[in-house]
Amino acid sequence: MTEPSGPAPSGPAPGGPAPTGADLDAAIDRVRVEVARLHAELVRYGLVVWTGGNVSGRVAGTDLFVIKPSGVSYDGLTPESMILCRLDGSVVPETPGSERSPSSDTAAHAYVYREMPEVGGVVHTHSTYAVAWAARAEEIPCVITGMADEFGGPIPIGPFAIIGDDSIGRGIVETLRGHRSRAVLMQNHGPFTVGVTPRDAVKAAVMCEDAARTVHLAREAGPLVPIPQDRIDTLYARYQVVYGQESDPRR
Repeated sequence: MTEPSGPAPSGPAPGGPAPTGADLDAAIDRVRVEVARLHAELVRYGLVVWTGGNVSGRVAGTDLFVIKPSGVSYDGLTPESMILCRLDGSVVPETPGSERSPSSDTAAHAYVYREMPEVGGVVHTHSTYAVAWAARAEEIPCVITGMADEFGGPIPIGPFAIIGDDSIGRGIVETLRGHRSRAVLMQNHGPFTVGVTPRDAVKAAVMCEDAARTVHLAREAGPLVPIPQDRIDTLYARYQVVYGQESDPRR
C-alpha cells in the first residue's frame, strides 16, 4: 500500500522514525498477523462469547492501528480481514478488510491510542467473572500476590459509558492514566486492558479474569485478607524488573 492520506489525527505514536513505503507495508502486515493470531487467545482462555470482544494493535511509529471487523466469527478472522484505521477512528480506504465495518469499539480504542502514546495494544473482553465485578461497579481488591505482581494494586472501576463513540475511551483513559493497573472494569460493561504491545494487553486480559475469578471465590469462602501496601509495592517492583526475560517488552 502507499502512505495513507487523510487528516492527521492528534495523538503521537511511539516507535521511532515513521516507516514509509515498503517498510510501512511490512509493519502493517506484521500487526495484522499478530492481532489476528491473538484473537484465538481470547477464545482459548474463555474470555469472549460469540463475536464479542476485540484486540487492536498500534502500528509503531505511525498514526495507524489494526482492529478486528465487527460481528465476524473468531474462526473467520485472518490477517487480511483485520481493518486498518487512523487514530481518528476512520478506516483507511482501499486496504485489505476496508470493505467491512470495524469493531463497534473502534472509537474507544482510537481515543486510548491518541491519549496514551505509550500504549501499543488494547483488548476488550466479556469474561464472566470480570463482567460480574463490573455489574456491581466494584473494583477487584488486591488480595493475592499475582495481582500485586501484574497490576500493582486493585483493578479499578471505570464509569458507565455508551458504546459507539469515544465515551468508553474517555473513561478508560481517565481511570488508567496515572494508575498502575493495565485493566479497567467499565461499569455495567466489562474489562478493557492496555499494554505496550497487543500481546501484553491480551496477557493483562487473561490475568484480569483470573484475578476476578480467584478473588470472587475467596470472598465467597470468607473474609478477604488484604496485602499491606508496602508489600504490594515490593512485589510489583520485583515482577516488573526481575521476572521473565530481558527480551520481553514487558516482564
